[in-house]
Amino acid sequence: MPSLKKYKKLENAFYSRVSARLRARTGRFKAFLARVGVAGRQKLTIMLIPHTEKKIINLQLSFFAMAGLAAALAIILFVFVFSAARFSDTAHRLQNRSEDLKSTQADLDSIRDETSRLVTAAKRFETSLSGTLARIGAQPSASDSQVQKGDLASFFETEETGAGGLREIGELQRITDYLAKSVGPLNELGSLLQNQSKVLTEIPNIWPIKGGIGHISMYYGQNENPFTGQWYIHKGIDVSTFRTGDQIIATADGKVVAVGFDQGFGNYIILQHNHGFFTRYAHLQSFRVQKGQKVQQGQVIGYLGNTGLSTGPHLHYEVHLGTGVIDPLKFLNIRASATAMTTGQNE
Repeated sequence: MPSLKKYKKLENAFYSRVSARLRARTGRFKAFLARVGVAGRQKLTIMLIPHTEKKIINLQLSFFAMAGLAAALAIILFVFVFSAARFSDTAHRLQNRSEDLKSTQADLDSIRDETSRLVTAAKRFETSLSGTLARIGAQPSASDSQVQKGDLASFFETEETGAGGLREIGELQRITDYLAKSVGPLNELGSLLQNQSKVLTEIPNIWPIKGGIGHISMYYGQNENPFTGQWYIHKGIDVSTFRTGDQIIATADGKVVAVGFDQGFGNYIILQHNHGFFTRYAHLQSFRVQKGQKVQQGQVIGYLGNTGLSTGPHLHYEVHLGTGVIDPLKFLNIRASATAMTTGQNE
């Protein structure tokens, strides 16, 4: 019992001291707020005295009003500084964009220049090609003389280098140089055709199936895709014999540059010939040549098949000249035309 009473006394004493301190601090805080309120409500008078005899303007502001005005000015200053910083950053970005646009414009100007060179060289190529084909008895169509996307490039899987416009400029330069270099060989081809008949073995001008058998199931040019039903440009001729195993022959002297398999073409062979000619033989059953092997006109290089995307046994046969693809049928009358021309000259 005595211990309990003693504890109660200590608790009451502690509570009394804490309450007294809180009341004292609360009183001091209230007094401070009162003094601040009195000081804040005190007013200052600002007098604007004009140099003329006009009325004097008196402005009365309390300390609270002045504090609010100072705070407003501080906020305005902060907003101004922040906006100035944002404006400077935006101006810097715009300057960088302007430099990027100048660089892009320079690239576009280079592309335009290279395109102009390409057009000039292409016109020379077309003129030379037309003249050559006219001399050998074949007239090129408009589609034959145009550079079609993926024609020669589709023969070989080449990696593109560079980035953006620089890669395009490189491609344009490559095509321009190739077309420019093709003019000489094509002119030479025309001269050789007039002077010697043996050059005919270097031009793909014979029927690609041994014995001249088969019929054309799809011609060169615009055709309906048998799988999609959509119209597309067929870049060769399809020759069918209604069976597999018929012998496929090289239509000109040349070199085997590719022997392989493609999901679209199936088993295929690509031959490189003189004067810028290439020929492709697709959907074969099997091969009889190897890459790098030289072949002669009329030599058996494979067997007719039904591999790849095919609706039946047939041979897909293409003729390329330079970077353009040409209707193979235009070369089938070369030997007859050349023979007739030679006979006429002898008479």
